[in-house]
Amino acid sequence: MNQSTKKLEIFKLFKKSKKFSIKWSSYFQVYEKIFSKYKNKKIKFVEIGVANGGSLFMWQKFFGKKAKIIGIDLNPNAKKLEKYGFKIYIGSQSDKNFWNNFYKKEGKIDLILDDGGHKNLQQISTVHYSLPHIRDGGKIIVEDTSVSYVKREFYNPSKYSFINYAKNIIDIIHRRSPLLNKNLNFYAKKIFFVEFFESIVVFSVDTKKCFLNKEVKNDAKNEWAIDYRHNEYFRELKSKLDKEYRFLNERGFFRKVTRKLFYRNFLFNLLDNFKIKKIFKEIQK
Repeated sequence: MNQSTKKLEIFKLFKKSKKFSIKWSSYFQVYEKIFSKYKNKKIKFVEIGVANGGSLFMWQKFFGKKAKIIGIDLNPNAKKLEKYGFKIYIGSQSDKNFWNNFYKKEGKIDLILDDGGHKNLQQISTVHYSLPHIRDGGKIIVEDTSVSYVKREFYNPSKYSFINYAKNIIDIIHRRSPLLNKNLNFYAKKIFFVEFFESIVVFSVDTKKCFLNKEVKNDAKNEWAIDYRHNEYFRELKSKLDKEYRFLNERGFFRKVTRKLFYRNFLFNLLDNFKIKKIFKEIQK
């Protein structure tokens, strides 16, 4: 066990919980990073996969008395935990009807942590059906995402793995760039950013910050800046053109021509890809 992990408050609370629980050691540093700002706040926290309830007691102590701690599990025995002040729902996280009924009763929530069955459909369903019901400033956290690379039992890697789903969301977030000319779906309008940790993916929700991006300029005068991206393969020629015909940079047609010749050239792109391929091979070692 890492010594710095042992010093974390969340780990100490985990060890002292009155009910049994199992967690991976690297998770506690992630918990401290993403959850600390919610301590002693009036929030709704939902955990999927409560088992014996050990983690529920940990969350109860960590977030404080103002937090409402809710558990979801398939095992009806989990209902016994309600005598300790938790609200427990019994149902399947891959069932759309379960989520509809759940949010009809609970309304908006702040944090939902998926430590459930870990199968692709279960993890994806949790995010997909919960996203519309997360308050701004809230998060969806999915644990044990390493199963997206595990063949036995989980049939991964797969086109339909949770990690591939999360990677698709990265593409969707980029729809907010006007360069893509894409419509914003509800993912693009809800998810402000995504964080990837080892075996944990965090989706941060904030509709106020999910707007279509726009280019802006400040009020200062452009005195000397030249786009040197185009100089890489023909440095002397491009530099000479910039020096002698700099005034043409103010004209859109000239800029398009120089980009085509010196930056978007097909042959240069092939050479770039050859270099990138070598880097890709190195990171797989």
